[in-house]
Amino acid sequence: MNKAVFLDRDGVINRERGEYTWRWEDFEILPGVVEGLKSLQVNGYLLIVITNQGGIAKGLYTRGDVEQLHARLKQQLSKSGVSFAEIYYCPHHNDFGKCLCRKPGSLLLEKAIVRFDINVQNSFFIGDKPRDIQASEAVGLGGVLVEANSDFLQVLKEHNIS
Repeated sequence: MNKAVFLDRDGVINRERGEYTWRWEDFEILPGVVEGLKSLQVNGYLLIVITNQGGIAKGLYTRGDVEQLHARLKQQLSKSGVSFAEIYYCPHHNDFGKCLCRKPGSLLLEKAIVRFDINVQNSFFIGDKPRDIQASEAVGLGGVLVEANSDFLQVLKEHNIS
């Protein structure tokens, strides 16, 4: 079985701006993210992003916009030797109906756990909202709640994650 670090996107990997982020020019990778992700990967963790992208349901941007942004993110990080096993996103929003994949729902975590044969005992979720931790707890993952826009390396040190 594999071990993984599940990551929220906005506020953990990139700056939470208080508005939807779907354009590369608005996407700012936070301090310590590249180094921290590389360290986790070197230590055998798969890196998996789980992100709510409710702006799709609201018609503010498209799935294509999100996928293009994620492709640029993967390309940028690959220059430093960092790769994500997968980036999962929920395109739904509670204002337009219920779904099982929008955090605090756990469907995207469940998919990743099965697909990548993840040992939840040796894995965890880093998020900046209580709903991230609720989703992680629903599948037996340890949750690490951080302040939005924190220095990622500092977060790993404070929580003794390596």
